[in-house]
Amino acid sequence: MTQSNQTKAAEPEDMARMFVERANAGDANGLADLYEPDAVLAYPPGSTTIGREAILEVFKQMIASPIEFKVEDPLPTLHHGDLALTSTRPADGTGGRTQVARRQPDGSWLRIIDRPER
Repeated sequence: MTQSNQTKAAEPEDMARMFVERANAGDANGLADLYEPDAVLAYPPGSTTIGREAILEVFKQMIASPIEFKVEDPLPTLHHGDLALTSTRPADGTGGRTQVARRQPDGSWLRIIDRPER
């Protein structure tokens, strides 16, 4: 699977909004494109999904359910070189949502670790 021509995240914080937009549009490919090829996703609950291809399959199943996602309030991002720890305050009252993103050679950002708690 190759990345689509969708807009790339200019900042790590952009990915939370982009995730919501793509999920609500039913765009599983666009969701998977937010992740590096060997990314790790802690979803579905109690599971670990490894790699963009496997993440794509999870997202195809996830968007088949009638879930409406909402943009959540971001917490401050912690940067260390080309890595960033992002998080949001969950609107549904579940634990915290946290992600680690890495700056790509073109300056955009992709997730490498995601614990969505959804």
